[in-house]
Amino acid sequence: MKYSTDKILETLKMVKHPESGKNIVELGLVENLQIDDNKISFDLISKSTKDPFAKSLTKSCERTLKFYLSEEIEVVVNSKLIHIEPANIKMPSKPLSGVKNIIGVASGKGGVGKSTIAANLAVALAKTGAKVGLLDTDIYGPSVPMMFDLVEAKPVATQENGKTWIEPIEKYGIKLLSVGFFVDPDKALIWRGSMATNALNQFMNDGNWGNLDYLVFDMPPGTGDIHLTLVQNVGITGVVIVSTPQKVALADARKGVSMFQQKDINVPVLGLVENMAYFTPAELPNNKYYIFGKDGAKNLAEEMNVPLLAQIPIVQDIMNGAEIGKPIALDLSHPMGIAFKDLAENVIKQVEIRNNEHAPTKKVEIKPGAACSN
Repeated sequence: MKYSTDKILETLKMVKHPESGKNIVELGLVENLQIDDNKISFDLISKSTKDPFAKSLTKSCERTLKFYLSEEIEVVVNSKLIHIEPANIKMPSKPLSGVKNIIGVASGKGGVGKSTIAANLAVALAKTGAKVGLLDTDIYGPSVPMMFDLVEAKPVATQENGKTWIEPIEKYGIKLLSVGFFVDPDKALIWRGSMATNALNQFMNDGNWGNLDYLVFDMPPGTGDIHLTLVQNVGITGVVIVSTPQKVALADARKGVSMFQQKDINVPVLGLVENMAYFTPAELPNNKYYIFGKDGAKNLAEEMNVPLLAQIPIVQDIMNGAEIGKPIALDLSHPMGIAFKDLAENVIKQVEIRNNEHAPTKKVEIKPGAACSN
């Protein structure tokens, strides 16, 4: 694919010089830009032979171009020495400053329907009249593009007061961002942990979220780098833990609850959602079949003294809605639409209780060399 000079420069505006806070294009650090089919080359100006930011800026340029344009392009960054006076620029305001409540949707293991719950919760919250955003932080398995029928969508970048912003895509009244908007959906995403956390930080710091009542984080399964990145960078209002009723899922859900409740992290658990709680055939509407066991998450919620927010059954229409990009929560005439409406109301209630009884969650500070135990 042939990229224009304007497109490449606009993408490079995402890269900021750490010393000034300005982007490298605005600072005039990009010169001699050349485009040859799939090869992009340019000179990157350094202010001295000992510029401490030279190597990191070079890597940031390469990663940003590949991230926003294509992993297939070849990027050649040539260092060019010239003396530049450091600029005096006001740093941007703190990330997500217009968001009232950040709600994490997490699970101890994959395959429990966490992303489906997150998508339908976001839709159901928006149905109440709230201003809602959904950030797909499941870097390695992004689901939002498919669940909202936005597989081909690409966010655009805008500039305001000298800062470049990533504009979330809006659908069904929800602001959406996902790494899935920037990568080939048919290719595996092979990133080291630092690359994944850098992408996530960019979505939080540079996403133009504006004023929101709720920003829902669709977290990856497990307890790892992405979770620590989130709690270290923003004060999460509370988390919703999703599990199926079966023992193997409950064991991991218990770990998830414990991780957020431990002293070093201390993020309130708003409650548990038991997904795939039972199956009712359409031809036998009064029958319930507990395929994965009965009341597993309900019993775990009681044991761990956290609310049970919902028990969502296995219903084909939920799956169909996710696959065609129309979450079932959009349809309040459907029993499952009503079920997700009830879930949203329970989450709102728990957020209000949490905000009335506790101080805002603080960002987690983990000292170098320290480790969190599950």
